[in-house]
Amino acid sequence: MTEIYQLTLYDLIEKIKSKEISCEEATKSYVDRAKKSQKLNCFIEETFDQALDKAKNQSDKIDTSKKLFGAPFAVKDLFCTKGIQTTASSKMLEGFKPEYESTVTSKLWDEGANLLGKLNCDEYAMGSSNETSYFGNVINPYRNDKDLVPGGSSGGSASAVAAHLTSATVGTDTGGSIRQPASFTGTVGLKPTYGRCSRWGIVAFASSLDQAGPMTKDVRDASLLMEVISGHDKKDSTSAQIEQEAFSQKLTKDIKGLKIGIPKEYKIDGMSKEIIDLWDKGIELVKSLGCEIKEISLPHTKYALPAYYIIAPAEASSNLARYDGVRYGFRAEGKDLIEMYENTRSLGFGDEVKRRILIGTYVLSSGYYDAYYLKAQKVRRLIKNDFDEAFKSVDTILTPTTPSAAFAIGENVDDPISMYLNDVLTVPVNLAGLPAISIPAGYDQNNLPLGLQLIGKSFDEQTVLNNAFAIEQSINFKPNFKDWWM
Repeated sequence: MTEIYQLTLYDLIEKIKSKEISCEEATKSYVDRAKKSQKLNCFIEETFDQALDKAKNQSDKIDTSKKLFGAPFAVKDLFCTKGIQTTASSKMLEGFKPEYESTVTSKLWDEGANLLGKLNCDEYAMGSSNETSYFGNVINPYRNDKDLVPGGSSGGSASAVAAHLTSATVGTDTGGSIRQPASFTGTVGLKPTYGRCSRWGIVAFASSLDQAGPMTKDVRDASLLMEVISGHDKKDSTSAQIEQEAFSQKLTKDIKGLKIGIPKEYKIDGMSKEIIDLWDKGIELVKSLGCEIKEISLPHTKYALPAYYIIAPAEASSNLARYDGVRYGFRAEGKDLIEMYENTRSLGFGDEVKRRILIGTYVLSSGYYDAYYLKAQKVRRLIKNDFDEAFKSVDTILTPTTPSAAFAIGENVDDPISMYLNDVLTVPVNLAGLPAISIPAGYDQNNLPLGLQLIGKSFDEQTVLNNAFAIEQSINFKPNFKDWWM
């Protein structure tokens, strides 16, 4: 028998609307499971009582017009939620309760979703393993002989979806922070085109790269959630003048005739044979679905990671300058104003955040701006040009999501360069502002999930979703972990 919490978002909503399941039953199912899953450390802030109260009221009057009616949702703690603590997993914002709601989460609640709480993440979304959080690392529901990272920065979100602690969620992706943890946890993560979803009310990391997106159990759920959270927002100057689309209604697994690009530069040094074999199987699968395979070149791919780790820290340095202990958040004492600033930022930020602020401040400083930041922006343009040229002859691009499966907690924590290399296959998409999705595609020899990534043209999420849906239906990936943490 399928438990309520095991249902996909789409099926759960259908059963609620048909009165087969009540909103109260659905919410209680997730609340009970989340309470038994504290070991995973997914939640920073729990709003279980409020969720149950709201669900009880919803059960009295079913509203079939709302796309997410009755669905219990926990969200990444980077989204501001009115009157509910929002910390970005940092000591700097501990206790901060915004007086406003982010646009993306407002859309969830407007469509009838129900807030379960806020999910752990890397501090200010800076990390690839969810080990930089002030509230401790999240644990992946998959494990071998050790506890494993869930990926980052949306690690709490990915682990919560995989472990069935939320029906679905929204994360943010700056350099792979939705797709990489999705790959590590056997879930689906979609990074939309830059500007497709509003950034208003999301705690900023790198403003030209950050983008909200769905994290779900399957592709159909991702398409439904995309319908809800996308669309123009006049409060966000980078929000595209494009209306919401009916992604789930247009979803199809008929992708015959699509041209799929295979970039030769993505076969990087050190990539495991298992990842290459998975990629090859993916290529053969799309061939069997009637797609045409074409080798393409993205020649500036090798410069993407260094360019990203100049641009992203530079923007972080600027965005995080606002945390000075004066207006809100953590404040340390000092004998004068300057010492108060220094003590606040020294004690309020974690090591990884301070590292990126220092790098960003350096590359923006007089004498180095042209040599580093300006040059990185020029490289970014070349990377975008590579994708533009490739998409003249292909519809989507197929690659692995990550160069490896999930690794053990603490394995790379003292080696920032190794940690940054986890993003090598995902950051080019953010630099180019393109949509991309990670879908679970198999397991490695240790029974840990591996993901495939599909990259699409700007604002062509529908083709990306269709392509992913067809592959997903053919692979029929099944989670294989046991609830060892309960």
